[in-house]
Amino acid sequence: YLQERGDGEKQERATILPSAQLLLLHFIYRGCEELLTSEAAVQLGFTSTSISRASRQLEKMGLIQTEKRGVQKVLISGKTPKELFDSAKDVMLNPVKRTVYVPKEKVSAPLLLSGYSALSEYSMINPPEVTCLATGSISAWDKVSSGRLQNADDQYAVELWRYDPTKLSDGMCVDRLSLALALGEDMDERVEEAVEALLDDVWRKLNAVGHLG
Repeated sequence: YLQERGDGEKQERATILPSAQLLLLHFIYRGCEELLTSEAAVQLGFTSTSISRASRQLEKMGLIQTEKRGVQKVLISGKTPKELFDSAKDVMLNPVKRTVYVPKEKVSAPLLLSGYSALSEYSMINPPEVTCLATGSISAWDKVSSGRLQNADDQYAVELWRYDPTKLSDGMCVDRLSLALALGEDMDERVEEAVEALLDDVWRKLNAVGHLG
């Protein structure tokens, strides 16, 4: 029993790191072109330790390869962005850790639209009754947030993300690939179709221009 429990805990710890997922999505958005880890660290705001740990895990998972070129380390892949995303889907996490509800007047800084609010911007789906936002930290609202919706007119749904959603965003919404992962378990047929169209749009643009962002 203890052996099985220990093995289970080890397996659980092998889950992809949020930093590794962020790096992988960034790499995909760049068209899976060769990328220096030092360059990625600057773009994502990673320390040298964080970028090293993230790239090492992605390589260990078989998702990317790395090459040493002098003192530089380069990320490479023989897959297309769609192939890489599809191969990694099973190990990638829902970026949303949890959701709290915050009085609108307490949200002064602009936050990215997320959830169905973002999907409504990317598709023909109607916006939800409660605007959904994303952030990398909800500590500022510890004293005023609620775990339940109390008033749809006076509250925002604020998602706590596992990584900073602004790192991949190029506008007023969270990025498309992270949004697809966040809504991946939604069984609503209209949502599934909208997410599929969203992903098709990403692959089409990447094929056309080589990279996004």
